[in-house]
This record gives sequence, C-alpha cells and structure tokens, in this order.
Amino acid sequence: MKFTIQRDKLLESVQDVMKAVASRTTIPILTGIKITAAYNGVTLTGSDSDISIESFIPAEEEGNELLEVKQPGSVVLQAKFFNEIVKKLPMDEVEISVENGFQTIIRSGKAEFNLNGLDSEEYPQLPQVEEDNIISIPTDLLKTLIRQTVYAVSSSETRPILTGVNWKIENGEIICTATDSHRLSLRKAKVQSNTTESYNVVIPGKSLTELSKILDDSNNLVEIVITNNQVLFKTKHLLFFSRLLEGNYPDTSRLIPSESKTDIILNTKDFLQSIVRASLLGEGKNNIVKLSTMGNTGVEIFSNIPEIGKVVEEVQTETITGEELKISFNAKFMMDALRALEGTDIVISFTGAMRPFVIKAQNDDTMLQLILPVRTY
Repeated sequence: MKFTIQRDKLLESVQDVMKAVASRTTIPILTGIKITAAYNGVTLTGSDSDISIESFIPAEEEGNELLEVKQPGSVVLQAKFFNEIVKKLPMDEVEISVENGFQTIIRSGKAEFNLNGLDSEEYPQLPQVEEDNIISIPTDLLKTLIRQTVYAVSSSETRPILTGVNWKIENGEIICTATDSHRLSLRKAKVQSNTTESYNVVIPGKSLTELSKILDDSNNLVEIVITNNQVLFKTKHLLFFSRLLEGNYPDTSRLIPSESKTDIILNTKDFLQSIVRASLLGEGKNNIVKLSTMGNTGVEIFSNIPEIGKVVEEVQTETITGEELKISFNAKFMMDALRALEGTDIVISFTGAMRPFVIKAQNDDTMLQLILPVRTY
C-alpha cells in the first residue's frame, strides 16, 4: 500500500473515526484504525463493536486532487499514536506506505515515523445493511432532534433501555423520546421516507452524542437505514453504524398529563436566568429550587442551603391562570429543559405540587418537556 494525501483531509477523517475506536476492549485490534487505499480514494474505519464509523476520502473532489494512490492495500494502525502523529506532522502533504509485512512508514517533510501495523484481515467486518427502506432528514434538523432529547437519557445501567432515545417513525413523522424516569423530553418532526414501514427502536444516547459531534451544520440530507439490531446514518462520505438497544421502551404517553390546574406563561430567558441564580444555593444533591405563584402577576423563586444562606427572586409572568401553587424541583432538570426549548415564551402546566408538570414553547407543539417535582413542602 502506498499513497500521498493532504494532511488536513486525513486528520479530519482520523478524528471522525476516532469517536468509535475502543479505548478498552477484549478485541485488541479494535484499538486501531483500519486504512484501506483504492484508486478511487482512501477509507478509514473505527469501531468499538457498539459504534462503527467509516470515513471515505475521495481521490478528487470538485476538481481538486486530495490524494493519489500509487499502490492499493490496507493496514490497521494503533489509533492513539496514529492520531497524534498526523496532528503533529510538519507539512501539508503526507505519504503513507506499507512495507515488509505490515511495517508502515509515515513521511511528511523531513519527519519519518515507522509504525508496526496489523493485518486488516483480522479487523471485524462492518454490519451489512440492506438499503431498501431509507428515511431522509436534513443534517441540521437531525442535530437539533439529538440535542433536544439526548440530555434526558438515563446515565444508570440499572435499566439499560433508558440509556437510549426511543425513535418512532411512521406516516412521515418521527417522535424522539428520552427519559431517565425523573424527567422526559419529547420532540416531533417531519421526515422523508421511501417506505410505508413504521419503526419503533431505541438508539443508545452515547451513539447519538458521537454522531452529533461528527455531523456538520448543513441542511444536506442524512439517509437513515434501520434494521433489527442496527441503525445506519449515511452522509456523502461517512457511514455511522450503531447497535440498537434490546427490549421494549416504556409507554411514556401515559405519564403526560392531559389537563392542568395551573398554567403560567413567562419569558424563557428571564426564567432560565433566575433558575441559574437560584441554583447557586440549591438545596441538597438534587439542587432543589422552590417556585410559588404570587397572585396572577409573578412567581417567586426561592432556594436555600441552611448553613450557607438563601436566595429569593421574583419573576414577572405574562399570565397565571388557575389555582395557587407551591412546588419544588431539581434546578438542573429545569435548566436543561429550558435550554432545549426554542422560542421566547414558554407555558408551564401544573396539575398539583406532586404531579409531573409540562413545559412547552408557547406557539410550538412539536416539543414537550416533563419534570417530576421533588417533595419538600
């Protein structure tokens, strides 16, 4: 194998596939990156058996030559060292060649590195996915769906299914739901699909977080293919595979109250900033903040740490309708929910001091946040 390539293109691909490389694994070869050179371009692959990422660098793009392959072939190189080497090479062009078995020479300017490579035949094959049924979604919308839901997944392995985001796709609509059983985030969006098939799958939160880091902010379409145990996200030069979580996601629709006793409309930014301030003296490990209505003009935000001090702040509301209310909640959960919502004003609907409450943007029903209160009063 022998090819020359632009360093910045190589580095970009290396850093994309690094997001899937296993740091600790029972399969040693998975700590490496597989490099395959063919005359039409170079493919890099990283995998930890949960996530696999394949990045393709074409020989030329839009008339610009990005690389030249003199001899096709493949090798696996230790990812950690290869990444650091590519980052620090002195020149804009890199030559990589494999000689005497899997001895790999990396040259750039006057620098020359020798790395012991491994046989790429030993590297596990990527999942084979039938690409008959394709769902398409703009990249920027996909990133938004991930950002607005993935923070609410559970970090505890006691219920593994809750460490993922539930995706339901049918009739040209996707519903993404995440919950850790103390809060819930739900977001709906339209998608394009060439199939009438419906899907109900759970994608690991970790996979979606890594995918989001790789995707750019364009409105180019990402193609999504879902099988029994894998999901594939496909962009122009990138394949991102993730395993799906096994098991049934709980029916969260019955958690969402259909009526409310108190509704408050207020400015998202003002409310968020007051919660941020109150959280500085939030009580206990749950960082508890208390909210109480003040007639129909405002709410009082209160928190205290008995041995340190307390904070009280009044926040003006647009309207308050219904019963008076005192409620306590986790400040971090509230801040996460408010940051995920889009829109200047929010509606918070309460059904009592110990019932879950719902937060929505005022004129947008595609997104819903639900938080369980904490018992303090």
